[in-house]
Amino acid sequence: MDEDKKLSYFFLGVGIGVAVGLLFAPKSGEETRELIRSKAGEGKDYLKRRGEEARESATEWVERGRTAVGRQREQLSAAVEAGKQAYRDAVTGEAEIG
Repeated sequence: MDEDKKLSYFFLGVGIGVAVGLLFAPKSGEETRELIRSKAGEGKDYLKRRGEEARESATEWVERGRTAVGRQREQLSAAVEAGKQAYRDAVTGEAEIG
């Protein structure tokens, strides 16, 4: 998780640096505005890709969690059934002895 934050901060810094550089660049106003629009579009695309990746990752973790819970539920159910059967066997054994 720390690596993701570092990478995000790096790209944020690069974006700010590019923006400041563009504002002080010796280009015409129209060229600078077009370049800013282009870079803003690239940033939007980057954020969209990162959001999709995060969503896919979250979906994967949720599915893993569901699988683990399902396994635990099956194991618990089997243990309860084994306990019930052991109790029945113990009660039946006592009735036969007594």
